[in-house]
Amino acid sequence: MAKQGQSTNQGLDRLTTAANEAAATKGLPPVHLWNPPFCGDLDMRIASDGSWYYMGTPIGRPALVRLFSTILKREDGKYFLVTPVEKVGIRVDDAPFMAVEMRKCSGASSPLLQFRTNVGDWVDCDAEHRLRFEPGEAGGLMPYLHVRADLWAKVTRPLYYELVDISEERMVDGRTMFGVESGGAFFAMADAEEVRAAR
Repeated sequence: MAKQGQSTNQGLDRLTTAANEAAATKGLPPVHLWNPPFCGDLDMRIASDGSWYYMGTPIGRPALVRLFSTILKREDGKYFLVTPVEKVGIRVDDAPFMAVEMRKCSGASSPLLQFRTNVGDWVDCDAEHRLRFEPGEAGGLMPYLHVRADLWAKVTRPLYYELVDISEERMVDGRTMFGVESGGAFFAMADAEEVRAAR
């Protein structure tokens, strides 16, 4: 048993070292260019609140969580941590990131919403980094923001209420939709008639 734990820890140490080396380059590591052999699953999980766990224990170092987030990749609906030499699978309960802060900027031609994720990245909400709205488990809607390469951030409930406050009605494909504008794009939340009926 000790040998298995020791082997797992060595695997994590190796992954951390490789991630640190990849992070030495400017910007995010080019994980989309890496296709190393699959080395099995790692007992690592990202909970629905954005917390990272390793072998059931929370990873308490924000810098380490940030480091691992830079080598996160999604393929065929599954999540992996990838370095140039290995790829390991991890579990993600919902979305791998949380959008925890929002600021409203005045763009040249339209408003721009910027979101900060729980790992410190700022994302401009636009056609490439869009918002989508899914039915929430407890009713209502749950917004998600596209961060990069099929990786999404779940928008916190307080920010969702802010989005509702700044939303407006627009015609989309012949239907009046309730949604928000950002970065020159309009993101529909729900049918306006249904929203009015629910109030």
